[in-house]
This record gives sequence, structure tokens and C-alpha cells, in this order.
Amino acid sequence: MGFEYREGELYCDGLRIKTVATEVQTPFYLYSYETLTSAYESYKEAFSKIDTLICYAAKANSNLAILNVLAQKGSGIDVVSGGELFKALKAGFPPQKIVFNGNGKTRQEIEYALENDLLMINVDSINELLVLNQIANQKTKKARIAIRVNPDVNPITHHYIATGLAKSKFGVNIHEVKDVYLQASKLENIEIKGIHCHVGSQIIQANLYGEVLQKVIKLTEGLREIGISIEYINLGGGLGIRYHDEDVPTIQSFSEMILPHMINTNYKLILEPGRSIVGETGILVTRINYIKKGFHKYFVVVDAAMNDLIRPAFYKSYHRILPVVEHNMEDEGLTTDIVGPICEDGDFFAHERLIPKPEEGDLLAILDTGAYGFAMSSNYNMRPRTAEVMVINGKYHIIRKRESYEDLINKEVIPEGLA
Repeated sequence: MGFEYREGELYCDGLRIKTVATEVQTPFYLYSYETLTSAYESYKEAFSKIDTLICYAAKANSNLAILNVLAQKGSGIDVVSGGELFKALKAGFPPQKIVFNGNGKTRQEIEYALENDLLMINVDSINELLVLNQIANQKTKKARIAIRVNPDVNPITHHYIATGLAKSKFGVNIHEVKDVYLQASKLENIEIKGIHCHVGSQIIQANLYGEVLQKVIKLTEGLREIGISIEYINLGGGLGIRYHDEDVPTIQSFSEMILPHMINTNYKLILEPGRSIVGETGILVTRINYIKKGFHKYFVVVDAAMNDLIRPAFYKSYHRILPVVEHNMEDEGLTTDIVGPICEDGDFFAHERLIPKPEEGDLLAILDTGAYGFAMSSNYNMRPRTAEVMVINGKYHIIRKRESYEDLINKEVIPEGLA
């Protein structure tokens, strides 16, 4: 079901969003269980012809309930910090379905990963490899690894989320990675399991993955010639979703770029999708506080702000914005900026957007905010972080309580004797 209009009202999995807003209060994130599970099942089905582990990228949205739903469905998980690993274990992911990523793992995080015997750790540099081997030796453990290769390809996405360029901070230079594998093969506490590659986020050219995979397979064949065998090829994540009018590949068409290269090999495939699983699963529901006429334009001031959803300010990203209850639909509408109450001009959700003529008190739904929405939220301007809600079988459940003012100070301490 997901999000749909019924007789002029927006519903989530069969439940009136207006009802949820009245009882939970705004702003809040609202997630569709049906959309979440459908996206995951689409990946499973599309890649069912080969041995594939779908490792959901926790960074996109790490709410414990969302993680638990995916764990129950059989998903693996890609984590990039000790905190994400902690939540993954709490949510029920078996260690043998957890991959630890990241380019700056601390010694404490490496120890935590080794203690929990994860499927593998994706090594980002020769320096990290040596530290990992040292810690594994101290703990008398074998560290299962893949080495992240930087293939130097342009994913044609926002430069902040392009991770496979030569200038990127991630991975080992593709021209040097064979030497790093050779060194890894000589370390007593390292077990080589795979190779990892991640070229970026919000990628809408599915053919790019086929090109990258060909590079990686050629590299693994070269490794085999020097006696290093690879079990897993991890292509990372990054498949985009439609925020505006992008021509976005389906998960099925994405798989059609991958399967021909993998079908006759003995490699197991790992994918790390995040946005393409949770992006369309969530919306941010907000209420219009004021409609203000400025010098040259109108401003619709809502009760959500950039601390709740920073993507428009940070990436200049576009999110569709719809009325929760349609009215005045025959009116020409209003071209307006939709802004929040934070003391920054960067606090906006849309500029010069034509929307159905709004009224103060109306509810708006900011779509496609399930990924990197709440996950990137903050307490800027001392705003308590908003609630998260999930609709399951026509009923809503609060899966993260709204923060209180007390929550804002519960970790702070005024030193004794301070004048």
C-alpha cells in the first residue's frame, strides 16, 4: 500500500496520516512497513539466481525497529561505526551477516568487531590492515577481511557522496591493491575473504555497476594468478531513488547489469543498499505555523526545520511536498519558499515551489525522507529531535519517542564550584 491518497487525504498503509498527526503531534517521521519490506523483498527476488547477501546500509536509517524488521526478513547489515554495530546486534542481526566498513576505524571499534566474530571487516588502507593484524594477534583471533578498492570511476552524483573517485578518501588505489593483498596474505592473523568496492550514493546509472564489476572481476582473476583466492565480491550500495523527475533504474534492471557477470562464477555477491530500501519508506509530517508575505515572495513557515531534515540545506536536494489533506485544488496555488523556524537562511525545504494554496494549520508531507532524514538530524537551536512512527497492519507504533527539553541536558554537567 505505502503512501496514497484516498478521497483527498493522504494515507500510510491504510491509516489516515491526519489521525496520526493529531495524536502524535508534529513534526514526526512516518514509515510504511509495507514499503520497507517490499523494497527488501525486491532485492532478494532480483538477485535470487546467485548466492547473494543483501547487507542493508545502517547509515541510511538506524532506527532499531527498522533494523529489526530487516533482520527478521533475513537481511545482513553494513555498519560503519561501533555504535551501528551495537545497534545491529541489539536488533538481532547475526554476526555472520554483518560487514564492518569505514575508513577511520578506531582500535576500540576493531576490538569490538573481532570480539563479535563478524563476517568480515572491509579494510580501507595498508595502515589499517597492519593495525587490524596486530589487534587480532593480541586477541589470538583471525580477522576475516575484504580490501576496499578505489576504482577511480565517476558515479555522476553529488560530489559529497561520490566515493569512488581518485581524489576520494576511501579505499586503496586500484593500481596498488594487488600489493596490499600480497602483504595481507603474509599476515598470520588475517584471512582474506573478499574484495569491496563502493563508488557513491544516489547513483541512477545502473550500467555503471556493470562496468565497475568487470574491473573488480579482472582484478580478482589477477589475484588468483598469484595464489590469492576471493570468495566474496562486495559491490557496495548507492542505487538511487526518484526524488523529483530523475530516470531511476528499478532494482530488477539493476540486477540485470550485475547477473550476467556473476552467473557463471563461483563468487558470492554482497550488496549494501541503504537509500533504495528505506528512502521511499518514510515521510516527514509537518504543520504550517505561518504564511508570510515578504518583499518579493511568500514564505510558508512550518514546525519542522533543518535540524530535522538537513538534506535540502546540505545537498540542495529536492523533496516532493504534498498536502496531507487536499483542498482548494482548483485554485492556481501559491509559489512560495517552505521554511523552518531556525535562525539560518539555509533552513528551508523548498524554494519557489508551487503548492496547492495553503492555510495556516495545514499538514504537509515531505516525501522520500526515510534515508538520511532522521539519521542526520540534530539538536541545533536546542530543538528536541522529533518522534519516529511506523504503521504496521493499519496501526501506528511510536518507534522513537520525541525528545523532551530534559533530554537536551541529561548528559551535561556544570562543574562544582563554577562561579
